[in-house]
Amino acid sequence: MFKKIVDIIRLSLNGQEQDYTIGSIRRAVILLAIPMILELSLESVFALVDMFFVGKLGQNAIATVGLTESVITLIYSVAIGLSTAATAIVARRIGEKNPESAAHAGAQSLIICFFITIFITALGVVFAPDILSLMGANATVVHDGAIFTRIMFGGSMAIMLLFLINGIFRGAGDAAIAMRSLWVASIINIILCPIFIHFFGLKGAAIATVIGRSSGVIYQTFRLFNGKGILKFKKHHFKFDAEIIKSVIKIAWPATLQFIIASGSWILLARLVAQTGGTAASAGYQIAIRNVVFFILPAWGLSNAAATLVGQNLGAKQIERAEKSAMLTAKYNAIFMGFVMLLFLCFAHPIVHFFTQDETVAKYGTLSLQIFGSGYIFYGIGMVMTQALNGAGDTRTPTLIYFFCFWIFQIPLAYFMAKGLDLKATGAFLATPIAETIVALIALYYFKKGKWKVVKV
Repeated sequence: MFKKIVDIIRLSLNGQEQDYTIGSIRRAVILLAIPMILELSLESVFALVDMFFVGKLGQNAIATVGLTESVITLIYSVAIGLSTAATAIVARRIGEKNPESAAHAGAQSLIICFFITIFITALGVVFAPDILSLMGANATVVHDGAIFTRIMFGGSMAIMLLFLINGIFRGAGDAAIAMRSLWVASIINIILCPIFIHFFGLKGAAIATVIGRSSGVIYQTFRLFNGKGILKFKKHHFKFDAEIIKSVIKIAWPATLQFIIASGSWILLARLVAQTGGTAASAGYQIAIRNVVFFILPAWGLSNAAATLVGQNLGAKQIERAEKSAMLTAKYNAIFMGFVMLLFLCFAHPIVHFFTQDETVAKYGTLSLQIFGSGYIFYGIGMVMTQALNGAGDTRTPTLIYFFCFWIFQIPLAYFMAKGLDLKATGAFLATPIAETIVALIALYYFKKGKWKVVKV
């Protein structure tokens, strides 16, 4: 039994080409999930390492990083939206046994990425101080943190490409390559972060992050053009193809809006916490969020496995297999997130104290971590269901779910509890698990309805 487990792990990590449309569904989920979980696990480790060293610079530094990254999530949203479209289309073409068309679609998504990123980078670099002010930062945070924000936005291309190209690899089933590229980025981040912070202060953290992500992109590019995987990009794949670009955008814009809606709600909540609780509450909230992300990213990796399996099996006309793959993945994710929930409920205080010795900050961090953790099982189910719909190319349904649950329900609820009931920052914390639970239940309902089975990509 032990040897069998070791063999599966080794097979999942060596990048060997697999056909996920035949054979054991459990084996297919595990083969894809292991590298996808490991891919995002090291990224989550870096997020904690980064906060550990930044935390030593004080409340203002923690608040700067947290508020900047709350806005940077909008870039992540665009990157994830494009990545979602690329994964869905590439997976469908691979399921149809047409890797040439898969490579062509992936190359066209890179063209879209290039033009979007130039616009985003320019806005972020020019308006960095205004962005921090808009997020509710005080004058000191704006003055000290503007350079950090400028550098982070200046590295937008690395963020976009890292997400997008990994989405292309995942759609092709090359999860091991996606894992290695993010490992390259994260390991370099982890090495450079404390060194650069020591010499350059807060802006050193931003420089280390941009260098790390750019290194990951260099590795990805090498594998795209010189690798031995199922996808091999050639010059002719980058010839402008209006029809393919239209198809990518058709899937990408709802997916981008989907994640902008989700990240936008986090931005407003971060601002609400800063307004009602002050800098200490904001810093505690950001420490809690880093720990939330630490465990959500591996769960997101497992959810990505569902997206790939649904897309490839739909391409192979294996509709029942696509559905079973998603439900099995949801079961695994719920079990994992259940353990995390117990961890946060029982050990939130020592976890937060690892990052700060400021008792006021720790009080807010512990409270928010326990409240967020209470809904973790539903987070896990909701992630898999929405990613399964995305993998099928039905990006509109999760977008509508997010809009209703986050903007129509969560944000008004958070403001009502924080200000109307005078719960202050606690009210903002409580709105999150409530909204995420509703997301999971509605997404599961729409997945079981099955309209995603007839979506054309």
